[in-house]
Amino acid sequence: MRTKPFDPLLHDVDLPLSGTYYAQGFPVEITTNSHEVLEAAAESWGMYKREFDRKPLELRIVVQPQGDLAPEPSFRGQRGYFSIISDRDNFALYASSTTFAFCFVSEKTAADHSWFRFYFLETMVYMLLAQHYVVPVHAACVARHGSGVLLCGLSGAGKSTLSFACARAGWTFVGDDSTWLLPDEDDRTAVGRPHLARFRDDAPGIFPELTGYVPRARPNGKLSIEVSLSEFPHIRTASRCRVGCLVLLDRHSGGGARAEAVPSSEVVERMLQDTPSYGDEVNDRVDRTVRRLLSVPAYRLTYGALDEAVTVLSDLNHNTEEQ
Repeated sequence: MRTKPFDPLLHDVDLPLSGTYYAQGFPVEITTNSHEVLEAAAESWGMYKREFDRKPLELRIVVQPQGDLAPEPSFRGQRGYFSIISDRDNFALYASSTTFAFCFVSEKTAADHSWFRFYFLETMVYMLLAQHYVVPVHAACVARHGSGVLLCGLSGAGKSTLSFACARAGWTFVGDDSTWLLPDEDDRTAVGRPHLARFRDDAPGIFPELTGYVPRARPNGKLSIEVSLSEFPHIRTASRCRVGCLVLLDRHSGGGARAEAVPSSEVVERMLQDTPSYGDEVNDRVDRTVRRLLSVPAYRLTYGALDEAVTVLSDLNHNTEEQ
């Protein structure tokens, strides 16, 4: 009988639990020794079904009894190798040449689902997806009559608020902050996160139906209200759409809403500036994918009141459909 090999690296650690999830429709296979990990994954992606025929991401996540709750980690990368490191008991590693990542965390970290998801689980998955299958852009996305509008702007420009206001007015909600473009498709497909909307803590003063939702501090310290859109059956949602228009948001405190045409390159360059570097190969794919949006019209929307902004957007969307 063969003796168990010496395993100081925990390379052969037993991971008896497994589950398959679909991050915005992309398959993710997780093996672990902790039910906490699978429960956290279900919280992140349990509402999604498989939409894309891609090789699954593979994650091995080891939970150990020792160690404290992970402190805020550092994220580093060199020549296709990437790390997420909090301390000796909480860290993750992966190489961009594969769709595999592994992670060691303490029981305390795994038990804090919000913390674990934010800093480890979702970060590993989204970083791998960004290097293989998607191009994330910092934009909300709404659609009307099948034509998608990317709402772009700095933090505080009102992307989440305006996208929800559009949805209340009959638009289709695709995503409120981060939208993915598909690099291997030529039709400018945008993929969103339509099941969840996140607002600042003053949102109930704008949308009365949010009264009663409690603001909570996210792991990064930002106070926000998270709302499952399944609780609002009158809101139409879709997981993807075809981008037909770019809108750069400029929110101010007074005056009416108005839109002026701007070069599409102005909005595209802003998107590219917000995209982190993953190395030359990935950066080139990001550049090619985002620059496909140069073929669609772009506008700067200056607004104060949401209802006026929605009206102007509706006019822009209608004009785009006729082109």
